[in-house]
Amino acid sequence: MATDGDSMDDDVFESLEDIDSRLNVSDRNFSQKGGTPSPTGYRNYKPPDEVLKLAENDVIESTEPAIHKTILLGDSGVGKTSLLVKFDTGKFQSGNFSATVGIGFTTKVVTVNNTKVKLQIWDTAGQERFRSVTHAYYRDAHALLLLYDVTNKTSFDNIRAWLGEIREYAQDDVVIMLLGNKADCGAERAVRREDGERLAREYSVAFMETSAKSGQNVELAFVAVARELKYRQNGTKDTNTFNVKDYIREQSEKPQCASCTT
Repeated sequence: MATDGDSMDDDVFESLEDIDSRLNVSDRNFSQKGGTPSPTGYRNYKPPDEVLKLAENDVIESTEPAIHKTILLGDSGVGKTSLLVKFDTGKFQSGNFSATVGIGFTTKVVTVNNTKVKLQIWDTAGQERFRSVTHAYYRDAHALLLLYDVTNKTSFDNIRAWLGEIREYAQDDVVIMLLGNKADCGAERAVRREDGERLAREYSVAFMETSAKSGQNVELAFVAVARELKYRQNGTKDTNTFNVKDYIREQSEKPQCASCTT
């Protein structure tokens, strides 16, 4: 049994009968027409005007940005995990990562023209035995970043097979970007930049070279994807308004920082 101190008969709260007895004439007419008193039970409470306007319009816009699923693809060892860690933390982890097993992801928010674009970035295993697992994630992907290692000709030669799988399993309108990673390893280069550009033109996808170690174009790659996704989300597919390939070319032509290796 509640003590006097625990009584709910507090001045702040009122019963529905109390509220009804305090209603003025217009409120009683409203009640008779099927309206009900405020469920809060607070005496003389009136919601702020902005809340009433939202209620009248029945629209409350969410400030939480939509999530865009972005997947990193490519052979094992091309640097997918290193690229993701560099973008996510700004740091390059020296030494070799153990091969990614299955699937892992992180979420990063990119600001595009004062608008937040949330990328859910998935790091996938490149080994053949995990390929069937990766296929399951293609179907609802919004963007795919396909990597090869510029020091590994085989990883570049396998890009056509990867693109074939993308065409088979992914949505037709998925954003695809081809990345030639480890571009800082000049002396060990086995794939020319021109070869990457030619292959990208053949498949009509955006292209750039990156380096997780130096940071070359890492930020640009994800920002370009975020920009493309933003314009698509807004229904703006007019190439005169935004073109991801032109954006990459324009940004790539800007002077790089002195510490970056090209």
